[in-house]
Amino acid sequence: MLKDLLIFIKKNFVLKLMKINVFADTICGWCFIGHRNLNTALKKFPKVKFDIKHIPFQLNPDMPTEGISRDKYLEIKFGGKDYAAPMYENMRLKGNESGINLNLDKIKKTPNTVLSHLLIILSEQFNLQNEIKEKIYQSYFIDGLDIGDINILVDIAKENNIAENIFKEFINEKKYSKCDFTNFNC
Repeated sequence: MLKDLLIFIKKNFVLKLMKINVFADTICGWCFIGHRNLNTALKKFPKVKFDIKHIPFQLNPDMPTEGISRDKYLEIKFGGKDYAAPMYENMRLKGNESGINLNLDKIKKTPNTVLSHLLIILSEQFNLQNEIKEKIYQSYFIDGLDIGDINILVDIAKENNIAENIFKEFINEKKYSKCDFTNFNC
């Protein structure tokens, strides 16, 4: 369906700028796959400028700040690891089709994603949101890192030339301390 839409757009529209809002959570494997597929599709339109806006959304808005163990999360969300296995196997297959080797067994913790969303929002000021989002997804789904850990996110920021103090000041600003990502309000 995405392929047909892209063909239709390519044949029928001459655009100078296309705005796309992407609603996603940084712990959503399907969002990672969609992110990768979107980036692949955008390359097919070299004459079009895209304005991609990350709209943060939390799949688990009640997640404790410190997150929870992956096993506990799978128990709560799916009734256990065995019940999640068919969905994860399908996700692995679709990930492979998109060039992603998901390493879901490395994930030991399901994090609260507020800080990762804030890093993406900050990165928009540097026009690095795509790179930051990709690195956050890779850190979680391939490396099994806790993307709710401020130190992991500081490392991602610094790898992309966003200073630690800039990120920490940003997340401590009053206007960001009350973000409600379940209502897309930040």
